[in-house]
Amino acid sequence: MVRMTDSLLEAASHSVSPADIVGSPLHEIFKQPFLLGLFLPIQNGGWSASTLPRSTDWHFDYNKALTLKAEALGLDLVFGLAQWNPKGGHGGEMRYREDSLDPFMVTAALASVTTRILLISTIHVLYGPWHPLHLAKFGATLDSITGGRWGINVVTGNLESHARMFGKAQIEHATRYRMAEEFAAFLKTYWHSEETFSAQGEFWSTENAYVSPRPKFGRPIMVNAAGSVPGIEYATRHSDLVFITSPAGAEIEAALGALPAHCGQIQAAAARQGRVLRTLINPMVICRPTEREAWDYHDAIVAAQDRTAVDNFFASAQARDSHSFRGAQRDQKAVGGNIQLVGSPAQIVEYLLRLQAAGCDGVQLTFYDFEADLAYFGEAVLPLLKQAGLRI
Repeated sequence: MVRMTDSLLEAASHSVSPADIVGSPLHEIFKQPFLLGLFLPIQNGGWSASTLPRSTDWHFDYNKALTLKAEALGLDLVFGLAQWNPKGGHGGEMRYREDSLDPFMVTAALASVTTRILLISTIHVLYGPWHPLHLAKFGATLDSITGGRWGINVVTGNLESHARMFGKAQIEHATRYRMAEEFAAFLKTYWHSEETFSAQGEFWSTENAYVSPRPKFGRPIMVNAAGSVPGIEYATRHSDLVFITSPAGAEIEAALGALPAHCGQIQAAAARQGRVLRTLINPMVICRPTEREAWDYHDAIVAAQDRTAVDNFFASAQARDSHSFRGAQRDQKAVGGNIQLVGSPAQIVEYLLRLQAAGCDGVQLTFYDFEADLAYFGEAVLPLLKQAGLRI
């Protein structure tokens, strides 16, 4: 049995990415000038702690319909939030986010009803009894079912109350990323090894392990969210996509001022590894035929906010051991999204052009009333994105 040494970790870091293999689904979507994803509302209340009437629903059938609509519109990927909230969720009249589906199970279920869109499973890899071999086998299976359209969004956990649900103390931030490095190295070695594999790591070990089927394009797609130095360094070695947040909060002009330096830091770190990372940011899109109508919609959402739920959700965000949640302001949580784009279709396109210029490679879209708002985005915004050169 070999030890999972620094040299083996380094070798796993430089394994083949599906983005580098012609014909892979990831390689194909990277031809797009600007990526479009959909952040599925698999938790009650979606991204907005507001009681303004809407269709948004956390159940599977609703999210399946959204995914099929996104696929029909030509969007590139979907994934959902992973959370472990207590009874009552974040409280308030709406018991915000008390109910939720597991995103791993949702994307697995979507595998057999979709044909083109990428399906990313968000998984807290350090909670519970996970061993890298579990996820290597599950991932290879979903890779086979989807023809290389499945990926894992690796989450290490940033809230102590969540860790305690699993009977664990919160792991210190830098240690979590050391563990994630080893976990990813094991995953990649299982996926690439054509022989049985034995190794002793600092956190995991394996003996005579073998994973089949072989992933179609080297390995499944790998994603993580990052704002801290350890998170960014992990992304540069292991991820194909990195989910970023605005260091300056959700107000778009403030975000646009802060994002060039933030995105530049990420790309510089990737370049030191000889890699290019694609970044995604999460906007709440509030779009109507005119700017006035869009702001009226925004203001109605804010006016109907569940104040107790917003207060509790904001407090939870501030308690997280995560750089990605810094900069948020309380009132922005009533509307949701890491940034907020409010305006006419032409204004939304202009904001997306500016986000691209600021270093973002794409967006992971959220809406207030998902079904209606996604349909309007497809009808009114998507054609303008193609005219602007953001989509082909």
